[in-house]
Amino acid sequence: MKTLGIVFGTRPEAVKLAPIIHTLQDDPRFRTVLISTGQHREMLDSTLEEFRITPDVNLRVMRDGQTVSEVTHRILERLYAGRHLDGLDALLVHGDTATTLAGALAGLHAQVPIVHVEAGLRSGSNASPFPEEANRKLVGQIAALHLAATPGNHANLIREGVRESAITVTGNSIVDALAWGMQNLGSYGDPRLEDLDDDPRQVILATTHRRESHGRPMQEIAEALADIATRGDVRIVVPLHLNPKVRAVMLPVLSGVDNIDLVDPLPYLSFCRLLRRSDIILSDSSGAEEEGPALGKPTLVLREITERSESILTGSSRLVSRSRGQIVAEVQRLLDDPVAYAEMSNAINPYGDGRATGRTVAAIANYFGMGPAVTPFVPGADVVRSVA
Repeated sequence: MKTLGIVFGTRPEAVKLAPIIHTLQDDPRFRTVLISTGQHREMLDSTLEEFRITPDVNLRVMRDGQTVSEVTHRILERLYAGRHLDGLDALLVHGDTATTLAGALAGLHAQVPIVHVEAGLRSGSNASPFPEEANRKLVGQIAALHLAATPGNHANLIREGVRESAITVTGNSIVDALAWGMQNLGSYGDPRLEDLDDDPRQVILATTHRRESHGRPMQEIAEALADIATRGDVRIVVPLHLNPKVRAVMLPVLSGVDNIDLVDPLPYLSFCRLLRRSDIILSDSSGAEEEGPALGKPTLVLREITERSESILTGSSRLVSRSRGQIVAEVQRLLDDPVAYAEMSNAINPYGDGRATGRTVAAIANYFGMGPAVTPFVPGADVVRSVA
């Protein structure tokens, strides 16, 4: 039996790791030690509860107004102080957060092999997303096993000199989590949304939170949403991020606007229900870039560049920047042109087939010599709307 530490601290990490955690816990070859940093305290705790996951260790690093440097330092310090990596055969980290980087560094210093889930994403710019792009490149230099979601992520790692034998293409486990969510839908989580299923209007799900969107770019996004809401045939639902910098921009523009519902962040299963009901997704969230294509929902990405280029290439999402005029024009096109809408909603989902969890566990077993090599995930027409 191998002992695997799994460190996570944000809601997206919890969602994507949840299927993997449950499968590892059911596998007699492994014992898990779940380490929560609490980087996103409230949103993380509620998500873990929904997935029925109880951490073995809780570092509780969250502080109001914390900087990236401060939270990274506290995670690293508390992992050491508690000797939480003692006895581990490997440590799983996910993606590109402060928790990911600090966990990987702690594993390096403790000489514990790092397994990097969702490895190989690259935008080509350390400024966007910041600091995530740099974080994942740094972890890529540390990891012993790289679990890439797509063939494109695999190619990025090869270009950077990672050995082929150290990479497995698994698909993205967010598709696995989403499939579970669609089978366990909750209420909408807010009384203002309870009539959504009976509303004949087109529903647009809109979210924004990225650091590079703060300030004027987010103002442009908010003004674009207000412009779109002047149509009588749309209803825009905006789950507002808890970050005060987001709310300081969005609330003055959108509060009280007809056809717009501003709600607090929803529980994961409520958000899944909202995803299913939505006709268009408008977001700068990396999760939405993967969830939209998996559900056959045209997804407009509110960024200048993205590390998730596969859905842009297949046509299931479109990069629309943060320009008020361009956002409005792209939404109007989807609302008014059935052919354009159908092209996006029927495009190939390049991110997964719902079997990423099995490939992930098999790849870890193979790393330890406890199982055969894994057949990699290859996107194809058979994974269109794989969880719809």
